[in-house]
Parts: sequence; C-alpha cells; structure tokens
Amino acid sequence: MNKLNPRQHEAVRYADGPLLVLAGAGSGKTSVITRKIAYLIEQKGIPGRHIAAVTFTNKAAREMKERVGKIVDKGKTRGLIVSTFHNLGLNMIREEHAHLGYHPGFSIFDAEDAKALLQDLMMREAADAGDELNDVQMTISSWKNAMRGPAEAYSKAADDREQRIAIIYKHYSEYLKAYNAVDFDDLILLPVQLFRECPDILAKWRRKIRYMLVDEYQDTNLCQYELVKQLVAERAAFTVVGDDDQSIYAWRGARPENLAQLKEDFPSLKIVKLEQNYRSTSRILRCANTVIANNPHVFEKALWSEHTVGEEIRIIRCRSEDAEAERIATEIIDQKLKNGLDFRDFAVLYRGNHQARLLEMKLQAYQIPYRISGGQSFFSKNEIKDAMSYLRLMINPDDDAAFLRVVNVPRREIGPRTLEQLSHYARSRNVSLFRALGDLGAETHVTEKGLDKLRRFAHWVDGTCERLFSEDPIPVIKQLFTDIEYEEWLHQHSGTPKQAERRMENIWYLVEGLQRMLDNDKGTADEIGIEDAITKMILRDMMEQKEEEDDSDKVQLLTLHASKGLEFPHVFIMGLEEEILPHRSSIEEGNIEEERRLMYVGITRARETLSLTYAASRKQYGEKLETIPSRFLDELPEDDLKWEGTGDLDQEANQKKGKATLSALLGDLGA
Repeated sequence: MNKLNPRQHEAVRYADGPLLVLAGAGSGKTSVITRKIAYLIEQKGIPGRHIAAVTFTNKAAREMKERVGKIVDKGKTRGLIVSTFHNLGLNMIREEHAHLGYHPGFSIFDAEDAKALLQDLMMREAADAGDELNDVQMTISSWKNAMRGPAEAYSKAADDREQRIAIIYKHYSEYLKAYNAVDFDDLILLPVQLFRECPDILAKWRRKIRYMLVDEYQDTNLCQYELVKQLVAERAAFTVVGDDDQSIYAWRGARPENLAQLKEDFPSLKIVKLEQNYRSTSRILRCANTVIANNPHVFEKALWSEHTVGEEIRIIRCRSEDAEAERIATEIIDQKLKNGLDFRDFAVLYRGNHQARLLEMKLQAYQIPYRISGGQSFFSKNEIKDAMSYLRLMINPDDDAAFLRVVNVPRREIGPRTLEQLSHYARSRNVSLFRALGDLGAETHVTEKGLDKLRRFAHWVDGTCERLFSEDPIPVIKQLFTDIEYEEWLHQHSGTPKQAERRMENIWYLVEGLQRMLDNDKGTADEIGIEDAITKMILRDMMEQKEEEDDSDKVQLLTLHASKGLEFPHVFIMGLEEEILPHRSSIEEGNIEEERRLMYVGITRARETLSLTYAASRKQYGEKLETIPSRFLDELPEDDLKWEGTGDLDQEANQKKGKATLSALLGDLGA
C-alpha cells in the first residue's frame, strides 16, 4: 500500500459502496485492482471464493491473477474468480446447463463455425447469399449484445432486410440448440436471460459473488452491463475501473455511456480519478489532454506526470506514401544507431492493416526486423484447427462444424455427395449429423458405400469417447492421433519433412497444454475433468487466439486498436490525414469522437518520443491525389510541436543526403 499515490490509496480502501475508478492511460489501474483484491481479503475479511474480478482478455486476467498471487497468501485466494467476461459466463452456463436446456459437453461455436452455419442457412434462401454473410453475422451479434431475441428483432425490424435477417437469426438459434452449441455472444446473453427468468438461480450466484471488480468498464456492451448489474444490484458492493477517453470499440457494441449509466442506477456511486501518469513525458500528456478535450465529457480529467517535459512532438510531412514509409524506416535506423537503442523500443501505429504493406517492404529493404501484431495465431494453424475439432467432437458428437471439418481429415474417401445426403436427412429429422448416422432411416437417404464409411468413423469416435472418459485422458488423446495416422497425413500435405515435423510438434504442444490444465487443478476445490479442460481450451482459442509473447528484438507494427494497453519508448503514428485518421466512414457517419479517442490512445502509448507522419499525396486507383492533413494535427498544442518537411526544401537533395548518412552509418555498423 505504501507504493500507492493518494488517489490510488483511496480507490483501494473504499469498500463501503459502489465505486467508479476513472483511470487515465498509464495511471496504474492494474495495481489498484490487484491491491484492492488483497485489501478485501486481508482487511475486510471477504473470502477469496466470494470475490470476482473480470476483464476482457485472457492476458489481462492472467497478469491480474499472477500479481494477486504475489501479494496474498495462496490459501486465502482459493476459489477467487479472476477471468474474462466470457469465461465467467461459460462457467455459469456449465453449472446451470440443465436449466438452460443444454446437455453437458455443449460446444462453443467460434466465428468461423457460426459463419459456416449462417452460410448454410442463407444459401437455402438465395444462391448468392454469401455477399452479405459478414453483415448478417454482425447484425445478429449486435442484436445479441443488445439482448434482443429473434422474435423482438423481427417485430422491431426497420425494413425488409432486417426482417430477413431476423428470420435467419431464428433458424440460426434453433440449429445451435439442436447441435447442443452456443456461440460467443451466448456466453453472456444466456446467463442474463437465465437470471431474469429464474430469481432463485440469480440469488445463488449473488451469494457466491459478494464483491465484484470490473476492468476496462468502458468496453462493456449492453449485455455485459446487465450481467454486472444483475450480480451486484442487491449489495452494490463493486468497483469498476474504466476510462471513457479510451473507449474505441463501438463497432463491437462497447458503450462508454455505461460509465454515466452507473450514476443513474447507483445514485450513491463514489468516483475516484486516477490522473497521475507513470508512463509518458509531460509534453506527450499535454498533447493527449489537448486533443481529447475536444470531445464532450461527462467526467472531466487531465493526465499529469512527474516525468521530464521531454522532446517536442515531431510532425513529419512526406511527399508520398512511399516517402512516408521510407522516412519511418530510415528514422528508426538513425535513432537506433545514434542513441544505442533496440529495435523493440520502436512501434509504428496505423489506422488500418493495409497501411503496413508498404512499410513492411521498406523495413525488409533496410533489413529491419519487425513483428506485426495479430499475425497468424497458434490456434488458427490448420493442424491445430483439426486437432481442436477432433477434441470438440469427442466431448460433443452433436457438434456438426467439428464433424464436417474432420470427417475427411485424414481422407476417408467420403465424398461431398455423401455428406450432402446425410446433411439433408439430418435436417429433415432435426438432429445432428452424427446422431443421424445411428438412425435406420439414414439407409434410405445415403448410399450404402458412403454410409458404411461414415458409420465406421462414427464407431471409432464412440469407442474413443468411451475411453476418454473412463481412462487417463491424455494417453487416449495421443492414441487418437496415432489411430488416424495424422503424422503421415501431415508429411503428405506439407512442403518439407521439417514443416510436417513442426506441425506435429504443435499438436503435441496442444496436448501438453491440456495436461498442464488438468495437473494445475489436481487436488483443488476447482479440479476439472477432461471435458472442462477441452472447453476451456476452446474458449482460450477464441478469446486470445494465442496472444503470442514475442520478446525478440523487432520493431512492433500494429493498428491503433491493437495498441491499447501497450506502451513503447518511441512511437510513430502514420497516415495523419483526413479519411485515414479520422477514417472516411467515421467522417460520413459523423462519428469523429471515437476517432479522436483512437488518436488519444495512440499518443498515450509513447513513453519518450512521439512522431506523427502524413503524406502530401497518395495514389488511389492509380491516380495521384492531394491529401488533407488530419484535423487532429490542428488540435495539438503548437508550442509542443516541431514541424518537418513543410518548407520549400529540395526534397530530392534531402533524400540523397539522408541516404548518404544512412550508408555511412551502416558502413560503420558493418565495420
């Protein structure tokens, strides 16, 4: 507690009612949450098993849990819930599955599974339905996040298009239930609906969770807000931590107004502001405060720091997008060599992924190592998708998406015609594909040869399932991959033997992860079985897509959205032009406030230096067009800026000079 500043101290010690902690960027909010958990356990006598702390990513939850483990005795934290919203919802559904009408071992459909089901439903309506697939998926997701069921969506439909999507939504929900499956949005929606309909079950969960802490509260959607409200309404014993200036996820339903709504729902709400920033120079913070002051605020706050004033913010005008990427690459090498920095000290942020392409080419040309955040994740690798589908099928044979992925991997010579026949029959009986195989009626719909192959596969699945739950599960899972000769199949479908070996190693790494999950909980009150371990693994895949920790010496390239929560010594934000930042669609929709919050998030990632770049012209559809510098540049405090490239300088001579300097520096480096 001695390490906390007065405001942080106040936030930790206040436990007599509802509390909103307005935590500015870099103000030490994780310390506040973890120390508050310790304070509630050790000073207020609330057992760990009656406290729940929720956040949005597995990485944040893991960090929180580790920090609590360092400051509180392990025995006292037994049963403490530190998880994502979706993990909390999953545990609730798992415990209450019977009340919700699900069998144990239900499946969780990820975005791709959901998309495949929606596509199937839409193709029945119209052959070219694929064109609007993403739009339909997003609309259904937004309805779920707003707690709107199919019937309500239909009755409130604004036009024919929404009515059509509402009908698809109805069929989609029915099929999910038939498959004993839920999608990602259901993990929050189903507990909310259950608590509304069953007060006794809500009362049980209120007894279980006596104090609740919520991180990144500005990112909650309507459904998540409702879940929190249901759980805390009786005691009003909660702390939520958030920053309305960092709410940048409206496109996925986040509502910064949930912060203001708290005051209405809980009139005794206490507000504590964390405004001292431990990350950036005073000049960087002054720029951030000045920009964000242009947004309307329910809660006023201004970041400040005890750090030095720091270097001026550089605004660099470049001739073209090519010159912009070139300038960033040469600046990174120049600063690295002159100041003895590492490549990992630099980050380049941008509004859209497409901006990274040209930059990548320039970095490669200068042999600058880089890492793009959000590259291919562990769980998106084909072999891991195959393995996860086999595991999903083992715990829920009704999971059609998993069945269809693995029924022919490795090849069992089951043709698409056979699968189509089975699919038609299963649909007519309203059962899953796997269940349809056991029906005598299948013989009249599926060819004898095809049905024989399918039933042999089903027989093997049944036998493996039985062993999975009656024997030590890990050897059974290892045997599964031997049975199907998966390694041989990888060798046939990989470019080189080395690649096949690497892919098989990924499978064993996944199995080891399951083993660790089972071992970690062994002998504890929270001990889990193989079914729960696989379900948790599926959720982890969806939540973080393996947030890979790459600590190698590379420049970080990432979108402004992906940069939230991170910090870097030296930051470049590129593309400071109208229609890029702010984005064209936001300008057209009049939603500049969220774009300004994105700018604020970008500025506050920088610890020591910040450089903002823009191109005077850009090629669009092969035509060179003049650009307009971003309005956000005009909102920065003039005294803190250093403009470059705006005078009548001979650009070509300048570039030659820069390249000569670079060659000399690289020569020195080689020597």
